[in-house]
Amino acid sequence: MSKFLKYFLAVLLGSMVSALFFVLGLFMFIGILAASSGGEVKVADNSLLILDLNGPITERSSQDPFEQIIAELTGDVAPAGLNEVLAAIKKAGEDERIKGIYMESGLTMAGYATLEEIRNALIEFRATGKFVYSFAPVYTQKAYYLASVADKVYLNPAGMLDFQGLSAVYSFYKGTLEKLGIEMQVFKHGEFKSAVEPYILEKMSDEARLQSEVYLGSIWDHILEKVAAARGLDPEALNQSASGAPVMMSDEDLLATGLIDGFRYKDEVLSELKVLTDTDEKDDLEALSVGSYSKVYLPGKKKKGLEKNKIAVIYAEGAIDNGSGGIQSDKLSRTIREARRDSSIQAIVLRINSPGGSGLGSEIIWREVKLAKETKPVVVSMGDLAASGGYYIACAADSIVAHPNTLTGSIGVFGMLPNTQGLLNKIGVTTDRVTTNDFSDFPALDRPFNASEKALMQAYIERFYGIFLQRCADGRNTTVEAIDEVGEGRVWSGANALELKLVDKLGGINEALAIAAGMAKLEDFRVVELPEVLDPFQQIMKSLSEGASTHLGRQILGEHYRTLQTIGEWQNTYPVQARLPFDLELN
Repeated sequence: MSKFLKYFLAVLLGSMVSALFFVLGLFMFIGILAASSGGEVKVADNSLLILDLNGPITERSSQDPFEQIIAELTGDVAPAGLNEVLAAIKKAGEDERIKGIYMESGLTMAGYATLEEIRNALIEFRATGKFVYSFAPVYTQKAYYLASVADKVYLNPAGMLDFQGLSAVYSFYKGTLEKLGIEMQVFKHGEFKSAVEPYILEKMSDEARLQSEVYLGSIWDHILEKVAAARGLDPEALNQSASGAPVMMSDEDLLATGLIDGFRYKDEVLSELKVLTDTDEKDDLEALSVGSYSKVYLPGKKKKGLEKNKIAVIYAEGAIDNGSGGIQSDKLSRTIREARRDSSIQAIVLRINSPGGSGLGSEIIWREVKLAKETKPVVVSMGDLAASGGYYIACAADSIVAHPNTLTGSIGVFGMLPNTQGLLNKIGVTTDRVTTNDFSDFPALDRPFNASEKALMQAYIERFYGIFLQRCADGRNTTVEAIDEVGEGRVWSGANALELKLVDKLGGINEALAIAAGMAKLEDFRVVELPEVLDPFQQIMKSLSEGASTHLGRQILGEHYRTLQTIGEWQNTYPVQARLPFDLELN
């Protein structure tokens, strides 16, 4: 009877869970259909475009219905898509009904190159004669870099503004591993290939410190130049203000720096916007979010999709073959191959935002980029990161475009495998083995490598580094020796990379599209984004398995969620890696 009861309860519980998921999926599906079936959004005269950029900014707008619904329920902001934000700003600049942009971005989570894209779009918007207002209770340094381009930058009277220079803090795990009895066995080529350092050192090597100082200095100089130009300040004076820690300044001292235009409460800012839009104080502002405005078609403009010729923008975001997320080499290769074979696609822009990853995965993608280039123009647009394996897949393109504050280069290779013998012995576990050949159990993780195994692993690393150098030399029309001089795993800023001829031009995705169109001799074209997004039902199924954990992870850990992802990725790591040193995150 008890067995029957257990079985019955198990079946009942399983049925209830299945029913719950079915009902949840059904409601989500209905919600998506309802949202997608809505008619075209109407735009009133003297309207505002609202840019709410608090939270993460991804390369593409989120198509995850689970994440979007959870965001709605919790009042949080779903990840903004850079593609949708840029399209909205461009469209608003051409729309006579849009008077200006109101932006809240005080807690944005994005890299400096992503912010550079949006910043440049806002500059072009202002060039049309329209205004941009920015307000925030608190500005992080990244948020302020974006906001500095606005006509007015307002801060809550009790708020804070962080603008005090760049830093990059790295964690080291050597002591922890020693306590656990784990030895990391490391093989690498490149004095600057410091991705392994957290596991074998207690602090940065001299080489790692040098490269960090160089690229941080390059990016900071660029930030100072751009902020100073936007705010009408002297770069040196601005740097001195940063050294004074504006976050702790009095209101009077902060105003004196010229970083902001004044202190306001949100209602006061809205009242000022009502004056600018000829809106009566008792009425609400006419305003549209980026998501709503994406459904708007401009009067007299061709609707999207009518142009015959196409340029494919293929997104490559995340680590390469390091887990379920990020770039999957087989999927990305297939996408590139399909674009190559599609006669309606005249050119390809490969948008890379990746720290690298699997060496083998990088080689697989590189091959497809090379084959595509033989058929049609291929231009790379680098986002925040296009380093190591990210540069590997870029080097075969006809042209490479990067932002000054893109992190790139890191041309180097490493392998890292743990020896867990000490840990096993601590808990009373011993191992023994029988083999038929010298390397039958290679690589064994329960014992240290012997001299022959170390030599074998190092030889493989050296061979792969040679392949990496040759790919870069062929792609950049130079010598292996020249690439090796700027390689050795060293990370460069986009500005540095231009000087070293690792990239061809500074700019964003629009510059890459213009180059691709010129090479393909296209005047009129439409952009297709690949890989294609999943249909609503597929998204629901994916979201039910992944969306909840992703959302909860972001909710609990915020920006530290990326670190958790990195740890998870290492569990599924290919032994030979072409990856950016550390998990770089600039303040």
